[in-house]
Amino acid sequence: MVRGLSMFDSEQRLIVCNRSYRQIYELPEELTQPGTHLRDIVQYHLRQTTGRDCALDEARFSDWLSTHLGKLAQGQSFTQVQNLRSGRTLLVTYQPLADGGWVDIQEDITEKRRAEEKIEWLAHHDALTGVANRFYFRETFEHALKGLGKGCTLALHWLDLDEFKEVNDTYGHPIGDALLKAVAQRLRSCIRRTDFLARLGGDEFAIIQSGAGRSEQCERLAKRVLAAVGRPYNILGNVITVSASLGVVRAPVHGRTPDELLKNADVALYNVKSAGRRGFELYNRDSNRQIMAQRRLELDIHSALSRDQFQLHYQPILSLHSHNVVSCEALLRWAHPHDGLIAPTDFLPVAEKTGAIVDIGRWVLHQACRDATHWASELSVTVNLSLLQFESGDLASVVEGALSAAGLPASRLELEISEGLICRDKGRLCDTLHELRELGVGITLDDFGQSTGSLSSLRSFPFDKVKIDRALVRAHPAGNGDNAAMVRAVASLADDLGMGTVAEGVETIDELNTVTRAGCKRAQGFYIGRPVPAAELGAVLMECAQRHTCAA
Repeated sequence: MVRGLSMFDSEQRLIVCNRSYRQIYELPEELTQPGTHLRDIVQYHLRQTTGRDCALDEARFSDWLSTHLGKLAQGQSFTQVQNLRSGRTLLVTYQPLADGGWVDIQEDITEKRRAEEKIEWLAHHDALTGVANRFYFRETFEHALKGLGKGCTLALHWLDLDEFKEVNDTYGHPIGDALLKAVAQRLRSCIRRTDFLARLGGDEFAIIQSGAGRSEQCERLAKRVLAAVGRPYNILGNVITVSASLGVVRAPVHGRTPDELLKNADVALYNVKSAGRRGFELYNRDSNRQIMAQRRLELDIHSALSRDQFQLHYQPILSLHSHNVVSCEALLRWAHPHDGLIAPTDFLPVAEKTGAIVDIGRWVLHQACRDATHWASELSVTVNLSLLQFESGDLASVVEGALSAAGLPASRLELEISEGLICRDKGRLCDTLHELRELGVGITLDDFGQSTGSLSSLRSFPFDKVKIDRALVRAHPAGNGDNAAMVRAVASLADDLGMGTVAEGVETIDELNTVTRAGCKRAQGFYIGRPVPAAELGAVLMECAQRHTCAA
């Protein structure tokens, strides 16, 4: 038998046992002979277990035996778990015999118990980092809040790694996983044994700080965490630096329930990220209203498209050679049912953050192409693209579908990408730009001169046009400043590379004359024409033609 088996009579003397029984308890042969008293076996086992030659505690043995015999007398079978010095775990089953004796069977459940403990551990811990998981965090947090006595406090630190996605994109997910393990290790070193650390998922961690009676205690821990996380990491030969943002709340000052405290910690964290990340904030009730308004905006933007709340306005782009409008840039507007017309600078970052910009961008492409079919054939339409549209992986097919659905020739569509996007993702983005170029659409580099890598941007892709940032155009309208010289240099360089130039932000006749003398091919700005809905574009184009024909 694999299991151990022994039989004792009503006087607690051994009747018989098998080899497994002797091996399990490491008994000498003389203690496995019929007639051996249970007391002698227990005495030997106790000596082997403790490593000491101590006398059997008769009182405890008598109590155990009395309970044992009482259960057997009732005709009950029962079990008992024994943990041996060898590390093995036994499940012993006792079965009564008719004459008052009993049979016991020893089953080795060591591996089964280890498997159960492993399952239990995995149910409460994050498999990657080894710290508590979201489920265990919630359970512990609720228990800690219920146990808060009068005058007792705790703090919750909600931590989010800054730009962790860029680490995964640059180095790959194995490096990202190794970084998360290293971060968890450093977080462990920041906290006390009475504190609790958990990974909530992705690059989010939480710390429950016990006994945080004062704000200064929270601030000290937050500073330790930021300093520890911010030190450079050497991950598989790669030196990586990341920072963190923390939102901190105290209980019961900032809430008494888990949901209320988590919501307020999220508000504080959101504030830190909105302010540029790399820091911490202790929750302030006064800032809650503003954050809630921002959150409402995030929720509203997902339904804005299905509720037809978006509009396209068009701004003319003037040819400085022919003095005719040659293109119109599609500019997105949001007519919010409660907040009125929301400026793009207020809602486009929200659309980027929530990912709604992908669907919105698809709608813009289709609507702009449809609108352009009602214009004169010499007019093209210009549409801005975001990084998320490139990352979606189907941008070329979306553009092709928009052109096909509207029946617009590809030559009448120009796509603009911000210079900042080129700096963030040259490889994948340039591959997609080549796909778009093969469709026959024009590609313009927007905001040129805004980034420190401007010249390298021109080499990354053969753009059709370069749009000079308004900051260069508007700084010295009289044409006698350094910026005017830079505009001339950009126009000359673009011309040598076979690219056109568009000066944006032209608001006065002086600025128009400056960019014209600098050699720019096109201009755009309030002086040329303000953005208007498609229905009003005809009147603006007519006014624009009259004004600039006369000026020419």
